[in-house]
Amino acid sequence: MKTYRRRIREKVVQALYTLELRETDIDNAAEWLVTPEIAKDPNAVKFFRTLLKNIVENRDEIDGYIARHTFNWDMSRIAVIDKNILRMALAEILYFEDIPPKVSINEAIEIAKKFNSTDKSSKFVNGILDAIFNELKTSGKIRKCGRGLIDHSNSDKQTEEKQAPEP
Repeated sequence: MKTYRRRIREKVVQALYTLELRETDIDNAAEWLVTPEIAKDPNAVKFFRTLLKNIVENRDEIDGYIARHTFNWDMSRIAVIDKNILRMALAEILYFEDIPPKVSINEAIEIAKKFNSTDKSSKFVNGILDAIFNELKTSGKIRKCGRGLIDHSNSDKQTEEKQAPEP
């Protein structure tokens, strides 16, 4: 499934775009985007549907993080594609315990380069996601399991010690 993940993320951004611009439900917005290649892999379909569902169900929370970090920018002024790329990456960071935050951020940057809604989309997406990730990490709101999912630098040693299980 890993080979499909970027394509699935791109499809999720397209489904979000459809939801934002048309009066339709999540199933109709997503149905036409599931390619035969994705459809034959149950794990790929599950990732697609779960990611999309998490974004739609938690949109207010996700948009709150975006709004707090886009100083002097009304949400309606952010390019629709960029906003949906941010939503997708934040949903992964917040609700997918098995995906490292840096993977979500890097994937969002690459998708922003591909869709290129503005000349500065990838830099904008990178800057906003880095700022939100740092806030989430500092506040302890990121719940990741498994080795290597959170990068604990020396400045985070105190937080790391609090999270380490007692022997």
